Amino acid sequence: MSGVGVMLASFLTAAVEWVEAFTIVLAVALAIGWRRAGLAGLAALALLAALTAFGSGAVRAIGDLHAIQLVIGVFLMLFGLRWLAKAIARGAGRRALHDEAAAFAALRGSEALAETRGAMLVAFQGVLLEGLEVWLIVVALGAETGRTGQAAVAAIVALAVVMGIGFALRAPLARVPENAIKFVVGAAILGFGTFWSLDALGYAWPLGEAALPLLMGFYALGGLVAIRALRAPAMEIAR
Repeated sequence: MSGVGVMLASFLTAAVEWVEAFTIVLAVALAIGWRRAGLAGLAALALLAALTAFGSGAVRAIGDLHAIQLVIGVFLMLFGLRWLAKAIARGAGRRALHDEAAAFAALRGSEALAETRGAMLVAFQGVLLEGLEVWLIVVALGAETGRTGQAAVAAIVALAVVMGIGFALRAPLARVPENAIKFVVGAAILGFGTFWSLDALGYAWPLGEAALPLLMGFYALGGLVAIRALRAPAMEIAR
């Protein structure tokens, strides 16, 4: 898998998660100030960085490449399937689209932000929980391809882009096409997972790594067909 593919998958996955993390940090910052909210967010990012270094080292220490490849492949299949299923349900109108502005308003009205320590904990947990999915993807893609550094750089760039835009607007990033990104990333990650899982089990792909874009296209096309088949009338959209 090329470095560009690793970095693109990591960037898009991270961008979606960082948008949600920024919404939480913004709500906390407006309650207790940017300095305290920022410190809580940075503490969570430091923990994620340590986990990335530990995870990458632990994978290298295991040594059984086929077992690692199979575990990573299955994980990516499950992760990709979850994102693709959510995107299909939302695209078909079976589930309401994620509304970053509504999530921000709900958090702003939460009693958890009434006290400084509690609000800082909210910011820390928010960044950590959203970042854990980024961490999992960075470690998985990096361990399988030997490009952990590139995957981590892409996630950091995504963080910088999201935070830069967020600070400039000082508002939730509600216009990010989250569902479209999740659809694309879900299909891509599912393709990676399928390729690596079957490869670990001994299947020899006739086209080699050239089969990867075909697998991604297959899942994307299947997702579009599913959206069309499951499309619901507006009155049936789940709220």
